[in-house]
Amino acid sequence: MLVDRKRSTPESNPLQPMLEALENGDSLILFPEGTRNPEDGLLPFKSGLYHLAKSYPQVDLVPVWIANLNRVMPKGRMLPLPLLCTTSFGAPLRLDSEESKEQFLTRSRDALLALAPEPL
Repeated sequence: MLVDRKRSTPESNPLQPMLEALENGDSLILFPEGTRNPEDGLLPFKSGLYHLAKSYPQVDLVPVWIANLNRVMPKGRMLPLPLLCTTSFGAPLRLDSEESKEQFLTRSRDALLALAPEPL
């Protein structure tokens, strides 16, 4: 699901579709950078991951590194190319009760970077 970054009203919540999905017990695949990076490495994480974790503290957030993603599915393509990629799964994360937004996003980003096959 795509996040509508342009709010129709100041009260509207762009994360509402994801919050409803979590409320229904659905699983989500999130790209916390908010967009695809055409280069190697990670962009800074957007705050949506923190807000989802705060709204649903019982939900495990599992970091997943997808190696070779930019070649398999370049930004802007709707269908993947028939190339191999590998995925690495990290330990589940949850928001600690005393953790700030910045601390949580840094910890989440570090957990994802630890899964990269090469240092970035």
